[in-house]
Formats: sequence, C-alpha cells, structure tokens
Amino acid sequence: MSSPQRPVAPHSYGSQRPPAAVPIGPVGAIGVDEMQLTDEEVARRMSWLEITADDIANLTSIRDVARGYAAEVIEDLYRHFLAFDETRAFFRDEQTLRRVKAMQTEYFLRLTEGNYDREYVRDRLKIGAIHQRIGLDVKWYLGAYNFYLRAVGSRLMRAFQDDPERGRACYFSLKKLVFFDIGLAIEIYLTTIRRQEEAIRELSTPVLQLRAGLLILPIIGVIDPTRARQLTEQLLRSIRANRAKVVVMDITGVPSVDSRVANHLVQTVEAARLMGATVIITGLSAEVAQALVLVGIDLNRIRTVGDLQGGIEEAERSLGYRVSRVEA
Repeated sequence: MSSPQRPVAPHSYGSQRPPAAVPIGPVGAIGVDEMQLTDEEVARRMSWLEITADDIANLTSIRDVARGYAAEVIEDLYRHFLAFDETRAFFRDEQTLRRVKAMQTEYFLRLTEGNYDREYVRDRLKIGAIHQRIGLDVKWYLGAYNFYLRAVGSRLMRAFQDDPERGRACYFSLKKLVFFDIGLAIEIYLTTIRRQEEAIRELSTPVLQLRAGLLILPIIGVIDPTRARQLTEQLLRSIRANRAKVVVMDITGVPSVDSRVANHLVQTVEAARLMGATVIITGLSAEVAQALVLVGIDLNRIRTVGDLQGGIEEAERSLGYRVSRVEA
C-alpha cells in the first residue's frame, strides 16, 4: 500500500517557486493579458485536484517512457483529427500539419518535465488562447484530451505490466495534471465568452445624448436581472458624465418585465433622481403595464409618456424648450 500523499505546498511546484502572480503577456485580443493567477490561486487549483508531491514525482519518473510513446500517440491523435471534416479543416497543408504535430509533441512531453511554475501556467494559457482564437470548439478540444488520455493510459499499462499498481499511480498523476491544464484553457474560453456578453450588453443598451442635458436610452429585448443592473450602472455613469437633467427611457422593444426587473427599473429611476435627473419612461406595452400593476409597483413614482416622440417633447419642455409646429 502506498504511503499517504503529501499536498503540494504553495511554494513547491516541482523544484522552483513561482512568483507572487503569474503575469500573462499580450497573447491576443481575447483578454489573456488580463488574467493574473496568484500563487494562492494556482495552489488552490492544484489542491482541489489533489496534485501532490508524490504526483509530481510520478510524472517526472515517466519522462523517458513518455518520450518513447510520444511520436506514436501524436500520429494516432492526428489520424483521428484528420478523420473528421470539422477538425481536418485546421490542417490545410502538410507543412502546417508537421509544425502542429511538433508543437503538440512538446506540449505533451512538458507534462512529465516537472517545474509546474510560472512559465508552465503561462504556456498553458497561451495555448488555450491560440485554440480559442483559431475557432477550435471546446468539444474538439476536450475530445482530443480524451483521446490522448486513453492512448497514453494503455501504453503506461504496457510499460508497467510487471508493476501494474505503479502504472495506475503514474496514470492517475498524469490525469490530474491534464485536468489542471484543461481548467486553464477553459478559463480562456470562459473569459472570452464573458467579454463578448459584456460587449453585446453594451451595444444593446446605448445611452445617447440628444441635446445638452437630455439623454435617450432605447432598450430592446429581454431584460434579465444581470442586464438590468448593467443598464443602471451605464445610465448613472452617463448622467454623471453628461450632466444630464432628463433621461427618456424607451422600452417599446421590451416584450416582458417580471417583478424583479420591474423593481430594478423603479430603483434606476430613483437612483437617477438622486443624481439630479428625471427619468421619463416611454413605450409601455399593455402587457408590461399590466405586469407592473400586478406586482404592486407604485406607478406614482414613475413618469410615463405613451411613445418616444411624446417622451422627447415632454423632456424638452422640462428643460425649458418650447416645442411648436412650423407651418410650411
């Protein structure tokens, strides 16, 4: 029976201590440079995966075995890639295929080199960024790791056929580190998705200045609590930056409002009022109006006008402008 495994201390990633934070240099316009993984975060991830000093010893002990099976595993992996139209499209010529195979070989061999330090984490994040940037879907990325682990597992069992328990221990150690790598790469994908969602929300709730002191906020689509909070923050920033006195919030394009969102809209109106701006809501549909009544919203706290044009006219009157028809 093996002895109890020792947790890896925050300062013991192999034989080299990582810096206080892992600085990620610019790798592409997908936010990799914004990721700062501290010693504590890396140690927490390793602890969660139960990567111990014994695991690191197991990994470095199979370095020569890994070099022996690396070329064969890579050939099998890319034969699998080329068998599917979606993944074959990434390798348009033989030169590209050779280059990627060489890079992938080094990537997998690095798993058994020890020193899982600053450069190790940075390289894993960089590789995840490259995969995301070229459009490799997560399902293909995870599928490749599945193929790799199965291919390596069978070879380790053969290499340690005289000591199968040792072979299993080395395989489990390798599997832990592979999942550590997967976590880093998925972080890149999730960071990109979050940034894209933020950009979409920014585009879907533009705050426009119609004239000095007057802002227009046209809202289109479903408002969920997250978007409602983002809308409020963006509006309050715009009120402050433009020294606005009146805001016309047009919700003609909002199909429905639940109780949480309705209350958030009221809070937005109140927050704007505290900043010295009056909010006029336009475009209330019959369904939204009924929903506001049913959830008990105090409509006396909300200033409403039927449509956007009427709201702008009301806002201009509030600012002291006189709206009159010019005869042709």
